[in-house]
Amino acid sequence: MLRILYNALWYPALPFALMAGGTRGRQDRRERMGKLELAVDRDRPRIWIHASSVGEVEAIRSVAHGLLREFEGARLIVTTMTPTGRDAARRRIPGAEVCALAPLDCRAVVRRFIRRVRPHLLVIVETELWPNYFIEAKRAGARVVIVNGRISKRSAARYHRAKRLFGPALRAADLILVQTVDDARRYTRIGAARERVLVTGNTKFDLEELSSTTLRDGLRRVVAGRTVLVAGSTAKGEEAILLEAWRQLLNRFPGLLLVLAPRHPARAPEVEELLNSQAISFLRASAMEGARRDGAAEVLILDTIGELRAVYQHAAVAFVGGSLFAGRGGQNLGEPAAASVPVLFGPYYENQLQMASALMAAEAGAVVRNANEIVDACTRWLADEAARAAAGERGRITAHQAAGGARATLHHLRRLAQA
Repeated sequence: MLRILYNALWYPALPFALMAGGTRGRQDRRERMGKLELAVDRDRPRIWIHASSVGEVEAIRSVAHGLLREFEGARLIVTTMTPTGRDAARRRIPGAEVCALAPLDCRAVVRRFIRRVRPHLLVIVETELWPNYFIEAKRAGARVVIVNGRISKRSAARYHRAKRLFGPALRAADLILVQTVDDARRYTRIGAARERVLVTGNTKFDLEELSSTTLRDGLRRVVAGRTVLVAGSTAKGEEAILLEAWRQLLNRFPGLLLVLAPRHPARAPEVEELLNSQAISFLRASAMEGARRDGAAEVLILDTIGELRAVYQHAAVAFVGGSLFAGRGGQNLGEPAAASVPVLFGPYYENQLQMASALMAAEAGAVVRNANEIVDACTRWLADEAARAAAGERGRITAHQAAGGARATLHHLRRLAQA
């Protein structure tokens, strides 16, 4: 009954859902309504990957490339909840035949989408628990897998209250591949079959690719010869705190370059306004080609997608955002750690619990709650090159030890396909 109500309520809400999902233009609306343009080819395997946005595209990218290698001739269809995620999928998963906005989780819409795609395998990334995706794909004969699954304690409590809705969806999954033991317990508690939940680790980054990441010439000129503090994946309100800390650090470390990389590049004008209000000179990565005052900027706004990893390679210390205020749960700590950079993050890191705990245990990462604590932590590392290098090396080792999630995931997907 609950699922019937869930589907019924979607219909009057469709116009609002289309607007809330960032839908713009006729093609976007068609994609939201499940009207995908896909050539007919019944002989080749079809894999539907669904991710939320940019971060989840990064999490599944290595797995997606592996699936294309494992299943020769496979047709890959990637859906995302946001247009920026769709754009990232087109860039980062070039082997995908189609990258589109995800269909609304309404039974009729999902069924229309599935009739067009006819997936053999549905791969759901991380926390995208849309009941109709699971149930309708399973009804159509697809294998259904959650990859890089994670679920916070708070989210698990909400899902548990709607267990009659989400339980049947999770039981439709053939495999649920999760990041940690705690994630496994939470999925089981909200209705997943215990024997189908496996801990495979985090697929978020590919260490081999990360080590070969290079910076484009314009950005290289900005960071060359300078000590760099990178604030990656920041959320609203965090940039002001980072700027306060950076101003204090300048008294002891003149010329310290601050890189502000908002989690959503669309927030760049907001960050720019903040810098202008404090008369701070800056460059925007998206508009710096040909600029000749590269070395004069005090702050770099990294408002492009796909360049943060390369910038981390040049950092002395990194702060990872989405963690100073409740509600986001933190962003990827593994990227700066794998680049041999000591990592700072706020107290709200529940989505990064495994990596955060490992980095703190290795004394390669630390929790900071405000500007003063950021200053104290940065000063310890910036003032002692040997200590900073040692912490970075411990972080790199920690990241390597946590790697392998993509390989383990592909192993289980291969076995599932052969079963």
